[in-house]
Amino acid sequence: MKNSSYLFILFLTLSLASCEEVIDLDLEESEPRLVIDASIIWYLNTEGNQQQITLSNTTGFYEDEIEPVTEAQVTIQADNGEEFIFEHKEQGIYTNNNFKPSLEENYTLKISYQEEIYTASSSFVPVPGIDFIEQNDEGGFTREDLEIEPFFTDPEGEENFYLFTFRDFSISKLSLEIYEDEFTDGNQVSATYSDEDLASGDEVFVTMEGISEAFYNYLFILRSQGGDNGGGPFQSQPATVKGNIVNETNPENYPFGYFRLSETDSTTYIIK
Repeated sequence: MKNSSYLFILFLTLSLASCEEVIDLDLEESEPRLVIDASIIWYLNTEGNQQQITLSNTTGFYEDEIEPVTEAQVTIQADNGEEFIFEHKEQGIYTNNNFKPSLEENYTLKISYQEEIYTASSSFVPVPGIDFIEQNDEGGFTREDLEIEPFFTDPEGEENFYLFTFRDFSISKLSLEIYEDEFTDGNQVSATYSDEDLASGDEVFVTMEGISEAFYNYLFILRSQGGDNGGGPFQSQPATVKGNIVNETNPENYPFGYFRLSETDSTTYIIK
């Protein structure tokens, strides 16, 4: 399987010598843009009725606080005409507790904010699920790191794309890996996760999501732009990477973010 790993680092420590003078550069600021985190996740063996969408605005380079968007109207409509209204709960988080997920059904997101309309359409992508997880004590590039491998069976005769997420709460790290099945169609294959800081007793939360080819390509571009320098899928990039959400009212005022719907399997693995 072609493995395109994409590592997001959640916590970055910047050390500066106390004797150095800190200079704040006068940077040109652009108008804030809407940031949309619209990932609809349906975990296996659940109803998938509780969903959320997060809205915020971009902020200045020196600003640490996220600016939540609290006065938008957010809906998702299925192709059968059923509409799901997302109500604002807190800090830019909009929720719906009556969502009805249906595999391969097409859904349309609509956001109304400051007299502009943002839309996107996508289909629910199924996932085959995790078969089992194996541990290798001689993994990583150095062959000295602990490594875990979630195995899954790829459906035969289909083009499939996957997103694996590894959350190690013990060392506060998050790793995302994307895969496609061009050379492994119909086979049992595995994803891999290793880190030099992994230790016995660490709990790693593993999720496997089915994703569309378009979202796979979006993440692949983000990986190419960001490398291993940290950040996340909705941070500002060296070059603009647009998602699938468009501003119908004012196309030049495009948002950041993505609308996707993924069936997901998950499990917790404890390092031996």
